[in-house]
Amino acid sequence: MNYRSVADLDDQIVNWLGRLPRGLEVIVGVPRSGMLVANLLSLHLNLPMTDVEGLLQGRMIQTGGRIKRDDLQSLLAQKRRVLVVDDSVLSGDQMNAVKARIKAASLPHDILYASPYVVSGKEKCVDFFIEVLPAPRCFEWNLMHHKLFLDNACMDIDGVLCCDPREEENDDGPIYQRFICEAAPLYLPTYPVANLVTCRLEKYRTQTQEWLARNGVAYSNLFMMDYPDMAERRAAASYAQFKSEIYLRTKSWLFIESSLQQASEISKLTGKHVFCMDTREMVAPGIAAARRRKILEAPTTIPQALKSSLNDAIRVSKAVGRRVRSLAYPNQKARVR
Repeated sequence: MNYRSVADLDDQIVNWLGRLPRGLEVIVGVPRSGMLVANLLSLHLNLPMTDVEGLLQGRMIQTGGRIKRDDLQSLLAQKRRVLVVDDSVLSGDQMNAVKARIKAASLPHDILYASPYVVSGKEKCVDFFIEVLPAPRCFEWNLMHHKLFLDNACMDIDGVLCCDPREEENDDGPIYQRFICEAAPLYLPTYPVANLVTCRLEKYRTQTQEWLARNGVAYSNLFMMDYPDMAERRAAASYAQFKSEIYLRTKSWLFIESSLQQASEISKLTGKHVFCMDTREMVAPGIAAARRRKILEAPTTIPQALKSSLNDAIRVSKAVGRRVRSLAYPNQKARVR
């Protein structure tokens, strides 16, 4: 998993400034994620910015008192050196579509294209990039709005989709049921989530599903803990184990968890990355955890390994047999040739 946070992006952009061409006059962002890159570049370079539509229409985004409003809105009336930026290039379709629109507009400007992150083979889609970042990769700024990742993710509910219950709300009774029904939403995903994984009890499934429906959260699977009450669930204390088993079973790319403690435990148990919403950080597995994951995945690879070893043994046996026959019957070997 290749992950970049907003802080990572800003640090890399600062280091990128010296490699960008001199004389840039306008920064243009490709909505939406490209606007984050454009904003950071605009601030660090002290340059005006706009979006792609603004470039096509000759319209700038207001920058405050540094440039007079009249001067700002007439900025694109003459030829300028423009840098168009997106946050990443994966297939190249988005950037190529933007290039086609700008080219069709026959603008007078000197236009260059850039993206901090590209995948291998797409470097020529832009004039400048920071690094080749292989897939799968994810970014803090669009984690909850990236269809491909949500299609391959496990996600906690409390502390992610909604607020965590307060201690007085955790009574395993009517107060807790009211919390489930009225919980304030936090980070709602744009696309359906493959797997919702919660330590809520199975007996609260109906209330949980109703809350998800009311808040427009679509999903494929809803996994809940099957204990009769919260007392038994707390006695078992198997929260991270429960989530880890589902993470591995579903072969998901990423688990989005609210608690840092549980995120760390899940990462250790699975040898996989976990994103912690509380601290906005990606928890990466250590070497021991990564090795454990290989062991856990061994049942799917052992048959392949055995088959490969058997084929190797057969090839070696045949080669040895041919060698023995050639030494024992050299004349016969010559006649066969």
